[in-house]
Amino acid sequence: MLMKSYENSDFVTFLVINSAHPVSGQKCGYGGHLRVQLRVRATPCGYEMAITDFLTEMRIRRAKPKAHPYKLRDGGGLYLLINSNDTKQWRLRYRVGGRESMLSLGSYPATSLKAARTRRAEVRAALEAGKNPAAERRAERANGANTFEAIAREWLAKQPFAPKTLAKAVWTFEDLLFPYIGSRPVTALAPPELLEVFRRLERRGKYETAHRSKQRVGQVLRYAIATGRAERDPTADLRGALAPIKVTNRAAVTDPREVAQLLRALDGYQGHPIVEAALQLAPLVFVRPGELRAAEWAELDLDVAEWRIAAHRMKMRRPHLVPLATQAVAILREIEPLTGRGRYVFPSPLTVQRPLCDNAITAALRRIGYTGEQMSWHGFRAMASTLLNELGFPPDVIELQLAHQERNEVRAAYNRAQRLDERRKMMQGWADYLDGLRSGANVVPFRRPA
Repeated sequence: MLMKSYENSDFVTFLVINSAHPVSGQKCGYGGHLRVQLRVRATPCGYEMAITDFLTEMRIRRAKPKAHPYKLRDGGGLYLLINSNDTKQWRLRYRVGGRESMLSLGSYPATSLKAARTRRAEVRAALEAGKNPAAERRAERANGANTFEAIAREWLAKQPFAPKTLAKAVWTFEDLLFPYIGSRPVTALAPPELLEVFRRLERRGKYETAHRSKQRVGQVLRYAIATGRAERDPTADLRGALAPIKVTNRAAVTDPREVAQLLRALDGYQGHPIVEAALQLAPLVFVRPGELRAAEWAELDLDVAEWRIAAHRMKMRRPHLVPLATQAVAILREIEPLTGRGRYVFPSPLTVQRPLCDNAITAALRRIGYTGEQMSWHGFRAMASTLLNELGFPPDVIELQLAHQERNEVRAAYNRAQRLDERRKMMQGWADYLDGLRSGANVVPFRRPA
């Protein structure tokens, strides 16, 4: 038995009294009464009616998973799909131009019964206005693939960055760029909009970070151009718009007399033997700090006096060979009984599972009296570069040993293949020169013998 309760222009609501649901046949509950809603819509063929609002929250909560997914219908095309893994998802079926479409409305309970019904009403209103919600959603997803964030993450996934570089790049994107331009289509980004993002950093005094962020944005946009999703890079229009960076070189001792004092101070260091060995080796090999502190015994061949650093540990992502002077081999032989059974040459004093921390050598330099304005860990590279050039060694050989990138690929291949003997002589000559400085001789750079 149906009893009319109220009506408006679109809906007529009925009470089903002491009977079954007129469509599903469900028995009435709550004293024999069940409220249903009958939607009446004018069509070219007359009136179209669909009974809705059949589900209840209690019925949904009591629905248990079965061997195969099944549906709980609410009418009007809306149903709840109960999956065998006990997830519940809202679906809405409708027709456009005689063809059936399906739209996902979210999962239960994140999307409540009331919210799903509200969304159903919105979709119906959109259909009556001549729109196709499923087509619009597909268009939104297509546009989403061209957002700055989507393309930036795609670009990041293709970069052979070292872990530390990758972490810094991810931080730049996620903390500094995505909150402001992440959802923007790359084709819509304009120079004034990007400039405001970078100037926000400048107002905080982060001038170098602003330039680095601009560089990252440009890299992503050029990738978008290469993959056919953008036509130009608007960061090119920002040249000169950002405040210049004040370049400050890393602190380094380069005067021979001061180097002699530094070497004697290193000899006087009294601390952990692992840190002491790293301090002694640093000026002899002048590799980057991360390459030294994470050195592995598997990379070393002390019998042939070579240290081969794997490409994934190098800044330029190329394998690097360090010829070891006899003095360097002696230092490594001395520490081998202490750490040679583990992975790292210089493990952390706290756990052998990790290498020496970033600040270990810096703290040691401070302990022997050198401030941040006088000497840095990275300063051993500047010290070697300066004095080796003054000693008359070929600049190409010095740059190759410093693992600086060679722009000319042909020259780079030649250098890697043909100049090892020169590098061996240079590394041994450098170690001998440091020994002379330490003992008080050779404080004035000399020209290397022919």
